[in-house]
Amino acid sequence: MKNVVTFLTLILLSGISVFSQVGINTDNSAPGPSAMLDVSSTNKGFLPPRMTTTQINAIATPAEGLTVYNTTIHRMMFFDGNGWQRTDGFHVGDNYAGGIIFYIDGTGQHGLIAAASDQSPSPWGCYGTFIGTSTDIGTGQANTTAIVNGCSEIGIAARVCDDLVLNGYSDWFLPSKDALNQLYLQKNVVGGFAEDGYWSSSNDDANHAWNQAFYDGSQYDNSKRNTLYVRAVRAF
Repeated sequence: MKNVVTFLTLILLSGISVFSQVGINTDNSAPGPSAMLDVSSTNKGFLPPRMTTTQINAIATPAEGLTVYNTTIHRMMFFDGNGWQRTDGFHVGDNYAGGIIFYIDGTGQHGLIAAASDQSPSPWGCYGTFIGTSTDIGTGQANTTAIVNGCSEIGIAARVCDDLVLNGYSDWFLPSKDALNQLYLQKNVVGGFAEDGYWSSSNDDANHAWNQAFYDGSQYDNSKRNTLYVRAVRAF
């Protein structure tokens, strides 16, 4: 074992390329025929590089298949060529990417994250102006952008979310009506909600927008002039 470790250390220090198979073990067994590196033990494990989320995201041009242990979320992660993914998938209630996961789509790799606490209670804004939005999950970002671009009022719910910079992320938005309902369904998992109404980014008509009561789950339109609670979300 000591000889193998010394051999590998010399390879790393010298920069020599090795193309033969390598086996690391205590019984001198040959590596598996399909493995370039075969590590075996009955009382020790493999310890990969350990990094925070910030350190992982700072890796320059990661190779597809690169694997590390994320000490921020306490999970193994790998790079799939497009982004970092967890080896065990995502779960509702996980602390991840700036907040708490409350919705996962059918792929199992994408969904929505809520901030861990409310933002400032705010009016929806632009009473008397109809702004075209959607109620569907996945449209909250587009809704928020449309509201911010179509309503110059300061301190409105969509702008509060759009301006938010939290835990290193600046792409927060006001959830759509359907996404807000998913957030309500997981309110005990996410936590920190008031027993009151929360705005969605879905417009109803020129004077009303959709909100949801977090005491009984009902959704109804409300005057855009009214001040309601706000919880920002982001997509992953």
